[in-house]
Amino acid sequence: MAQITEVVKIRRKVLSEIARLTFSDELDKHNIVDVLDNLVHESGPRYRCCVHKERAIVKDRVKFVMAQSSDIGVTDAAKNALNGHIADMPIINIMPEACDQCPIDTFFVTNACRNCIAHNCIASCPKRAITVVQSQAYIDKTVCVECGLCKKSCMYGAIVEITRPCERACDIGAIKADKERRAVINYDKCVQCGGCKMACPFGAITEQSFTVQLIQKMKAGKHVYAILAPAFIGQFGIKVKPSQVIGGLKKIGFYDVQEVSFGADIVTLEEAREFAETVPNKLAFMTTSCCPAFVDMVNKHLPELKNHVSTTVSPMVASARRIKLDDPDAVVVFIGPCLAKKVEAKQYPESIDFVFSFEEMESLFVGANINLLDIPETEYVTTASRDGNAFARAGGVVQAVIDAATKINPDLVVKSHRAEGLQNCKMALMQMKAGKIDANFFEGMACTGGCVGGPGTLIDIRISNKLVDDFATSSIMADASDNQKALDECKKHLHWHTK
Repeated sequence: MAQITEVVKIRRKVLSEIARLTFSDELDKHNIVDVLDNLVHESGPRYRCCVHKERAIVKDRVKFVMAQSSDIGVTDAAKNALNGHIADMPIINIMPEACDQCPIDTFFVTNACRNCIAHNCIASCPKRAITVVQSQAYIDKTVCVECGLCKKSCMYGAIVEITRPCERACDIGAIKADKERRAVINYDKCVQCGGCKMACPFGAITEQSFTVQLIQKMKAGKHVYAILAPAFIGQFGIKVKPSQVIGGLKKIGFYDVQEVSFGADIVTLEEAREFAETVPNKLAFMTTSCCPAFVDMVNKHLPELKNHVSTTVSPMVASARRIKLDDPDAVVVFIGPCLAKKVEAKQYPESIDFVFSFEEMESLFVGANINLLDIPETEYVTTASRDGNAFARAGGVVQAVIDAATKINPDLVVKSHRAEGLQNCKMALMQMKAGKIDANFFEGMACTGGCVGGPGTLIDIRISNKLVDDFATSSIMADASDNQKALDECKKHLHWHTK
């Protein structure tokens, strides 16, 4: 969950303002440049050198909120968005104008330097970049190649290595500084999990949003379905009940609202069946497939293990496919905590039309002037099992599959292992491949804590975990095998696998 910092406030202010203008049909009736300039006042808080710099960054942010490239003007971006155009670009992007405050030196000599006689730092430097200035070692950054040998050689530990917040947040080394010391994303490595976005203290990293395009679909009278991720419980306010969230979504303009946890029950049944058919007859172990950032990490960083990933689609895709089978013209919108789901949606354009984070959806409520606590509360009964709703937290997926698999096939031996964080997942898979971990079923989650710890969440993970567990236990069905409707869906269709 993002702390409510100034960066978060600015991001949400822009999101809600664009939503408000689109809902009120004002986005194309005003000079949007003037409207956006009003978001940054001469008398308002200043985070950068001048108001002009501030406004330039806000305009770039607005373009990404409207899913447009930063290469075009903001007025043209608004026109494109209103016409439904979405720029062909990565989901996670860096705003160059905003990424100019981190040109820090990687290696820095602290006051712990004793100006010792040995001068190991000078002796170890292959570029002769270190000299002594005023009785302390000094690194000439115009010569330094940042090899780190000086740090290793200092007996006092007086030379420290300083890394950028975005680099530290990336488990897989996909973001680095270029020659101008601005962050650059290597998309061949990046899985667009959003970790760097949450870490950047200047808000220079943002994601593509589809606010205008979604609202336009609603205004056109399309059957727009919202599918809610299991982590939605409590995200829009601890006192806000599930029925109020659903009522608020329908008030905005959604045709219908369904739980992705029902899709999780379908996925559980299919993954349990796939596991029984695959392990150990074909493979020594199998992994889950519901976390797109984890799957992408395997594809890009451990391609030799790609065939170990379950072919069962994610609960999001299963839920969307189920809707499209009944209503082929439906517009399906996934609402959840995950930014990588936006990348996954691009892989299934026939199923998923838009993906919104909880933060983006909260901004839509604000833009539409809807207070969920004012929505009448009604009785609500989940359509999924306890295990399906528990998909939202770490360990929930593997437990759901174990519970279903052992009921369906009591002789099945499931030895599970799980990890959170992409680096931890990578290390665990390498150990499983080498036979150092005695397990045949692996749950991989990119975010710490699972989906409830995703970058698009709104509340503390500890609170979210408790609320999700309480809601899960309210189900009258213990696991997926108890959900007769999910069982019927599995028997009726063959649309639950990627291949």
